[in-house]
Amino acid sequence: MTRMPLKIMYLNPLGCDSDDPIFADMAREQKLPGTEVHVTSLKKDDGAFTHIEFRSYEALVTAGIVRAARAAARENFDAFAIGCFYDTALHDAREVSGDMVATAPCFASLEIASSLANRFGIIVGRRKWVNQMNANVRENGMAERLSGFYHVELGVNDFQVDHARTNRLLIEAGRRAIEEDFAEALILGCTLEIGFFRELSRILGVPVIDPAIAALKRAEYSAMLKRSCGWIPSRKWSCESPSEDEIEKFGIFRDDDVFGNRIVVEAE
Repeated sequence: MTRMPLKIMYLNPLGCDSDDPIFADMAREQKLPGTEVHVTSLKKDDGAFTHIEFRSYEALVTAGIVRAARAAARENFDAFAIGCFYDTALHDAREVSGDMVATAPCFASLEIASSLANRFGIIVGRRKWVNQMNANVRENGMAERLSGFYHVELGVNDFQVDHARTNRLLIEAGRRAIEEDFAEALILGCTLEIGFFRELSRILGVPVIDPAIAALKRAEYSAMLKRSCGWIPSRKWSCESPSEDEIEKFGIFRDDDVFGNRIVVEAE
């Protein structure tokens, strides 16, 4: 009997698809042979941003993320990953994701870091990001294990302007975390260059976690556990979903055409 591939959707939560090929290349390199990954992004009408560093931008894409989660669940995806380290709309998406597992980079990276080290630091682009990311760390119960946030004062778009300068700043920030605050592992608070985490790990001598890879692999692992152990997401109490009757009554998910772009990375 042929086993159906695991189906993972990796959502770029922007109405701009320029980074989709980068995430698709990451999926090809990192996924297991029996996993099919769909890299998607939102429609331009949901916000044609190249980043969502600001809460106001997040607010504008949240509805699109929720619609995408609902659509992925209806397409019978096993897991859904939201590709932003703010974990934008993660709890909202879970409410409408049915039996599909939903995850995001901060949540996934924290879980992986805590399995590799007792104490970890997070390298971020701008000081602006720290307040919101720190709230996510606390919500996920990891505040006591965090050595600190180490910002390099680069916005999302700035990371790609001068790679040599970006890499130098990341190395300096990593050394501060390790030598001054005794971090034993590092998390990148933004995906920079796919694969650069390996070079950082080699230079700094500690595990360096790329959040995009963490989100994809955590989604894949959760999907495997769902299939092999029957561990389906809870929809009780705080995880309660809206009723199908109410969803139908309000007509809020009648547009199933929610994606602006889709790249399918086939299972082997």
